[in-house]
Amino acid sequence: MTSIMARTNGKSEIESRELDTEHELPSSNETEENRQGAVETRAADVSGDNTEIQRLKAERDALLDRIARMQADFENARKRAARELQDYREYALADAIRDLLPVLDSLERALKTSTSPKDLRSGLELIRKQLEDALSKLGLRPIPTQGEAFDPRLHEAIEMVETTEAADHQILEELQRGYKLKDRLLRPAMVKVARNTKS
Repeated sequence: MTSIMARTNGKSEIESRELDTEHELPSSNETEENRQGAVETRAADVSGDNTEIQRLKAERDALLDRIARMQADFENARKRAARELQDYREYALADAIRDLLPVLDSLERALKTSTSPKDLRSGLELIRKQLEDALSKLGLRPIPTQGEAFDPRLHEAIEMVETTEAADHQILEELQRGYKLKDRLLRPAMVKVARNTKS
Protein backbone atom coordinates (compact mmCIF):
# COMPACT_ATOMS: atom_id res chain seq x y z
CA MET A 1 0.00 0.00 0.00
CA THR A 2 1.37 3.40 -0.82
CA SER A 3 1.56 5.94 1.91
CA ILE A 4 0.03 9.42 1.43
CA MET A 5 1.72 12.71 1.64
CA ALA A 6 2.13 13.92 5.18
CA ARG A 7 2.79 17.38 6.43
CA THR A 8 5.38 17.83 9.13
CA ASN A 9 6.55 21.15 10.51
CA GLY A 10 4.55 22.94 7.86
CA LYS A 11 6.45 21.30 5.02
CA SER A 12 5.03 18.59 2.79
CA GLU A 13 7.00 15.52 2.18
CA ILE A 14 6.30 12.58 0.08
CA GLU A 15 6.97 9.52 1.94
CA SER A 16 8.61 6.73 0.18
CA ARG A 17 6.36 4.13 -1.04
CA GLU A 18 6.30 1.07 1.09
CA LEU A 19 4.56 -2.14 0.28
CA ASP A 20 2.20 -3.73 2.74
CA THR A 21 3.35 -7.32 2.46
CA GLU A 22 0.26 -8.74 4.16
CA HIS A 23 -2.14 -7.32 1.60
CA GLU A 24 0.07 -7.50 -1.41
CA LEU A 25 -1.12 -9.72 -4.25
CA PRO A 26 1.19 -12.61 -4.97
CA SER A 27 2.97 -12.87 -8.23
CA SER A 28 1.64 -15.29 -10.80
CA ASN A 29 4.54 -17.72 -10.19
CA GLU A 30 3.81 -17.87 -6.46
CA THR A 31 0.08 -18.40 -7.11
CA GLU A 32 0.75 -21.37 -9.38
CA GLU A 33 3.14 -22.91 -6.83
CA ASN A 34 0.62 -22.44 -4.02
CA ARG A 35 -2.15 -23.96 -6.11
CA GLN A 36 0.06 -26.94 -6.98
CA GLY A 37 1.00 -27.40 -3.28
CA ALA A 38 -2.65 -27.22 -2.21
CA VAL A 39 -3.61 -29.86 -4.81
CA GLU A 40 -0.80 -32.12 -3.62
CA THR A 41 -1.84 -31.61 0.02
CA ARG A 42 -5.46 -32.43 -0.82
CA ALA A 43 -4.34 -35.50 -2.77
CA ALA A 44 -2.22 -36.64 0.20
CA ASP A 45 -5.18 -36.05 2.56
CA VAL A 46 -7.52 -38.00 0.26
CA SER A 47 -4.95 -40.79 -0.02
CA GLY A 48 -4.56 -40.86 3.78
CA ASP A 49 -8.37 -40.84 4.19
CA ASN A 50 -8.70 -43.73 1.71
CA THR A 51 -6.17 -45.86 3.58
CA GLU A 52 -7.95 -45.08 6.87
CA ILE A 53 -11.31 -45.99 5.31
CA GLN A 54 -9.87 -49.21 3.93
CA ARG A 55 -8.45 -50.08 7.35
CA LEU A 56 -11.78 -49.38 9.07
CA LYS A 57 -13.68 -51.44 6.46
CA ALA A 58 -11.30 -54.37 6.97
CA GLU A 59 -11.74 -54.10 10.73
CA ARG A 60 -15.53 -53.95 10.35
CA ASP A 61 -15.53 -57.01 8.07
CA ALA A 62 -13.38 -58.94 10.54
CA LEU A 63 -15.76 -58.07 13.40
CA LEU A 64 -18.85 -59.03 11.36
CA ASP A 65 -17.22 -62.34 10.48
CA ARG A 66 -16.40 -62.95 14.13
CA ILE A 67 -19.98 -62.15 15.19
CA ALA A 68 -21.36 -64.53 12.54
CA ARG A 69 -19.10 -67.32 13.80
CA MET A 70 -20.08 -66.68 17.41
CA GLN A 71 -23.78 -66.76 16.48
CA ALA A 72 -23.28 -70.07 14.66
CA ASP A 73 -21.39 -71.50 17.67
CA PHE A 74 -24.15 -70.33 20.01
CA GLU A 75 -26.87 -71.84 17.80
CA ASN A 76 -24.97 -75.16 17.65
CA ALA A 77 -24.54 -75.18 21.45
CA ARG A 78 -28.25 -74.43 21.92
CA LYS A 79 -29.26 -77.28 19.60
CA ARG A 80 -26.81 -79.65 21.32
CA ALA A 81 -28.20 -78.72 24.77
CA ALA A 82 -31.78 -79.23 23.54
CA ARG A 83 -30.83 -82.63 22.10
CA GLU A 84 -29.11 -83.67 25.36
CA LEU A 85 -32.13 -82.52 27.39
CA GLN A 86 -34.44 -84.54 25.15
CA ASP A 87 -32.20 -87.62 25.54
CA TYR A 88 -32.16 -87.11 29.31
CA ARG A 89 -35.96 -86.92 29.42
CA GLU A 90 -36.32 -90.05 27.33
CA TYR A 91 -33.74 -92.12 29.18
CA ALA A 92 -33.79 -90.67 32.74
CA LEU A 93 -35.99 -93.54 33.93
CA ALA A 94 -33.72 -96.22 32.46
CA ASP A 95 -31.99 -96.94 35.80
CA ALA A 96 -35.31 -96.96 37.66
CA ILE A 97 -36.89 -99.35 35.17
CA ARG A 98 -33.80 -101.58 35.25
CA ASP A 99 -34.24 -101.90 39.06
CA LEU A 100 -37.93 -102.78 38.62
CA LEU A 101 -37.41 -105.50 36.00
CA PRO A 102 -36.62 -108.24 38.58
CA VAL A 103 -39.96 -107.48 40.25
CA LEU A 104 -41.73 -107.95 36.93
CA ASP A 105 -39.83 -111.21 36.37
CA SER A 106 -40.90 -112.48 39.80
CA LEU A 107 -44.55 -111.64 39.11
CA GLU A 108 -44.42 -113.51 35.80
CA ARG A 109 -42.92 -116.57 37.49
CA ALA A 110 -45.57 -116.45 40.23
CA LEU A 111 -48.36 -116.33 37.66
CA LYS A 112 -46.94 -119.28 35.69
CA THR A 113 -46.53 -121.46 38.76
CA SER A 114 -49.68 -123.04 40.17
CA THR A 115 -49.20 -123.23 43.92
CA SER A 116 -51.27 -123.33 47.05
CA PRO A 117 -52.77 -120.09 48.38
CA LYS A 118 -50.25 -120.12 51.23
CA ASP A 119 -47.28 -120.33 48.83
CA LEU A 120 -48.84 -117.70 46.57
CA ARG A 121 -49.18 -115.33 49.50
CA SER A 122 -45.58 -115.79 50.64
CA GLY A 123 -44.42 -115.33 47.01
CA LEU A 124 -46.41 -112.08 46.71
CA GLU A 125 -44.93 -110.85 50.00
CA LEU A 126 -41.44 -111.51 48.65
CA ILE A 127 -42.28 -109.66 45.43
CA ARG A 128 -43.64 -106.70 47.42
CA LYS A 129 -40.45 -106.62 49.49
CA GLN A 130 -38.39 -106.74 46.29
CA LEU A 131 -40.41 -103.82 44.87
CA GLU A 132 -40.04 -101.78 48.07
CA ASP A 133 -36.27 -102.33 48.00
CA ALA A 134 -36.04 -101.21 44.36
CA LEU A 135 -38.10 -98.07 45.06
CA SER A 136 -36.12 -97.37 48.22
CA LYS A 137 -32.90 -97.29 46.14
CA LEU A 138 -34.51 -94.51 44.09
CA GLY A 139 -35.16 -92.46 47.24
CA LEU A 140 -38.80 -93.41 47.91
CA ARG A 141 -39.73 -93.40 51.61
CA PRO A 142 -43.09 -94.25 53.19
CA ILE A 143 -44.59 -91.61 55.49
CA PRO A 144 -44.95 -92.95 59.05
CA THR A 145 -48.55 -92.88 60.31
CA GLN A 146 -49.46 -95.43 62.99
CA GLY A 147 -49.43 -93.76 66.43
CA GLU A 148 -48.06 -90.49 64.99
CA ALA A 149 -49.59 -87.05 65.55
CA PHE A 150 -51.58 -85.75 62.59
CA ASP A 151 -49.49 -83.43 60.37
CA PRO A 152 -51.48 -81.68 57.61
CA ARG A 153 -48.29 -81.34 55.52
CA LEU A 154 -47.90 -85.15 55.35
CA HIS A 155 -51.33 -86.61 56.15
CA GLU A 156 -54.82 -86.25 54.74
CA ALA A 157 -57.61 -86.83 57.26
CA ILE A 158 -60.41 -88.89 55.75
CA GLU A 159 -62.31 -89.44 58.98
CA MET A 160 -62.34 -88.07 62.54
CA VAL A 161 -63.19 -90.71 65.17
CA GLU A 162 -64.48 -89.79 68.64
CA THR A 163 -62.48 -91.79 71.19
CA THR A 164 -61.04 -91.59 74.67
CA GLU A 165 -58.45 -94.30 74.06
CA ALA A 166 -56.06 -92.11 71.99
CA ALA A 167 -54.74 -88.56 72.28
CA ASP A 168 -56.45 -85.80 70.36
CA HIS A 169 -55.28 -85.63 66.71
CA GLN A 170 -53.43 -88.94 66.91
CA ILE A 171 -53.57 -91.16 63.81
CA LEU A 172 -55.61 -94.26 64.45
CA GLU A 173 -55.45 -96.03 61.11
CA GLU A 174 -53.72 -95.70 57.77
CA LEU A 175 -56.14 -96.09 54.84
CA GLN A 176 -53.61 -95.45 52.09
CA ARG A 177 -49.86 -95.17 52.48
CA GLY A 178 -48.21 -91.85 51.64
CA TYR A 179 -44.74 -91.45 50.15
CA LYS A 180 -41.91 -88.95 49.94
CA LEU A 181 -39.27 -88.96 47.25
CA LYS A 182 -36.16 -87.92 49.16
CA ASP A 183 -37.45 -84.70 50.82
CA ARG A 184 -40.38 -84.00 48.49
CA LEU A 185 -43.91 -85.17 49.21
CA LEU A 186 -45.26 -87.39 46.43
CA ARG A 187 -48.55 -88.35 48.00
CA PRO A 188 -49.99 -87.65 51.47
CA ALA A 189 -51.09 -90.58 53.61
CA MET A 190 -54.86 -91.01 53.97
CA VAL A 191 -55.66 -91.59 57.62
CA LYS A 192 -58.31 -91.80 60.32
CA VAL A 193 -57.63 -89.33 63.13
CA ALA A 194 -58.72 -89.44 66.78
CA ARG A 195 -60.81 -86.67 68.29
CA ASN A 196 -60.53 -86.72 72.08
CA THR A 197 -62.26 -83.77 73.68
CA LYS A 198 -61.28 -84.89 77.19
CA SER A 199 -57.52 -84.71 76.67
